[in-house]
Amino acid sequence: MTAGDVLPAAVEVRGVHKSYGAHRVLNGVDLTVRPGQVTVILGPSGSGKSTLLRVINHLEKPDAGQVSVNGELIGVRRHGTRLKELSERAIMAQRRHIGFVFQDFNLFPHLTALQNVTAAPVATGRLDAPEARKLAHALLDRVGLGDRTGAYPRQLSGGQQQRVAIARALALRPGVILFDEPTSALDPELVGEVLSVIRDLADGGTTLVVVTHEIGFAREVADQVVFLDRGRIVEQGPPAEVLDRPRHPRTREFLSRVL
Repeated sequence: MTAGDVLPAAVEVRGVHKSYGAHRVLNGVDLTVRPGQVTVILGPSGSGKSTLLRVINHLEKPDAGQVSVNGELIGVRRHGTRLKELSERAIMAQRRHIGFVFQDFNLFPHLTALQNVTAAPVATGRLDAPEARKLAHALLDRVGLGDRTGAYPRQLSGGQQQRVAIARALALRPGVILFDEPTSALDPELVGEVLSVIRDLADGGTTLVVVTHEIGFAREVADQVVFLDRGRIVEQGPPAEVLDRPRHPRTREFLSRVL
């Protein structure tokens, strides 16, 4: 038995449904991510990939089902036999343990790279300002931006901005990091530098859930690949199975168009 078998799942999604009006986006999703595991989620546009990530950290409230991160229910607590919605303050506290890297960076334009990374640890009281600056310098070094700590987002390339966003996500020392198509807003020549940072995180044992269209990255780094279509997981397994020997016709059709 491995450590991943005895520890609670890093992420546990059970029976999650989500609709916007009459449009059903997630339709009974079940997903388990083990500690230290890299899960890559593939699927066509509109399949529910980004919504699933947003449900995991409760940026979107599921209509049914539940999500746990490291054994803790997210967004709700048990009250007898029922689940009761947590306050926004309590949900914000939970999100500190769930890093989120958006496709469009979401950096504060009026703050330097260093200030963007230090903001959350100081605001949440996790670190005082000197400790946060020390950590931010180390994290920016880690993502290859130790010489750009004083630069503002407008002075950085898209790839550099995304690396600052990754450092910012790491600053709260989350138990899991969610990546929502982290390279989709980048020029092609900048994709590699961001994927290299994510690859280093994977090598270091960080639990990652990555929505991406980068099939080569999925093949190289993922422990499990999940294919989502019309709000359902239609296939999942090791990359060698899902990418090279897909069983479901919809997976085969998708891969034939992107490979």
